[in-house]
Amino acid sequence: MLHDYRPPFWLPGGHLQTIWAAKLARAHAGPRPAFERERWTTPDGDFVDVDVLPAPPRPGGAAPLLVLFHGLEGSSESPYARAFAVAARARGWGFALPHFRGCSGELNLAPRAYHSGDFEEVGWMLGRLRARGAGPLRAVGISLGGNALLRWAQEAGATAAGVARAVAAVCSPIDLAAAGAAIDRGVNRQVYARMFLATMKPKALAKLRQHPGLFDAERVRRARTLYEFDDVFTAPLHGFRDTPDYWARASAKPHLRRIRVPALVLNARNDPFVPGASLPAVHEVGPHVTLWQPAHGGHVGFARGRFPGHLGDLPGAVMGWLERAGG
Repeated sequence: MLHDYRPPFWLPGGHLQTIWAAKLARAHAGPRPAFERERWTTPDGDFVDVDVLPAPPRPGGAAPLLVLFHGLEGSSESPYARAFAVAARARGWGFALPHFRGCSGELNLAPRAYHSGDFEEVGWMLGRLRARGAGPLRAVGISLGGNALLRWAQEAGATAAGVARAVAAVCSPIDLAAAGAAIDRGVNRQVYARMFLATMKPKALAKLRQHPGLFDAERVRRARTLYEFDDVFTAPLHGFRDTPDYWARASAKPHLRRIRVPALVLNARNDPFVPGASLPAVHEVGPHVTLWQPAHGGHVGFARGRFPGHLGDLPGAVMGWLERAGG
């Protein structure tokens, strides 16, 4: 079980586990999932792309649906996304991955993009999927997507259970200030912050070409930390005063007592992005929240098997918990 996960001997330490997950992990055996892409028009006239893997035929009613919200700069191409899709298919569930705006391979149209507390967008996506008449809906968010999913559950309160039976946040930065400070210093800044900014900055500058005058291009080009990037781009474009205001208002950790639907919050204590000291204790969450905080695993780096290893246990453990908790 992942709540007491132990890594294979060949993958010690949070940094190696994190880099393995991003660069070397085998998501699954066999062929890649054959997603069907749908384009949805958003309430503000923009679009999002949703990759769907329909459930196999099932007698006696609609199959359950697993909805996965990806992490920062993720997509249906992320190894964890393909691992969950294959695991859902093997379980006889349907699978849907709604891309946050600008993450499906095509720049979105509106001035806005996406952010860690995008609970209104998450709620709209879940509501649309629920209205399709699928069976029981269960939702997972990875990293940024998990924080946004928890923020939706917090804002929805008792009404969340009418949409999703249960939710899970995997390796999510639920204290954004602590996570931002961690990723912006030392080795993390040179490796992870640089990696994220390598795709975020060009997308922001492409957004500026769509909407001239939207922000200061030179400040984006000079940004060397997520704090600096969020201060000029993410925060002001999404209604926040600045980075501290964004990180404070978008963080899920202060509101975990408000959740009224079964919710799993899974974080490895050696995640380079999410300091173990920032993780919630049992007394800080409500009765609907379950905490799994294994000592190892890095950032979505729960490897199993011989080198190069695979992610197979992560989807199975999380989906098993969702099924037990949500009925």
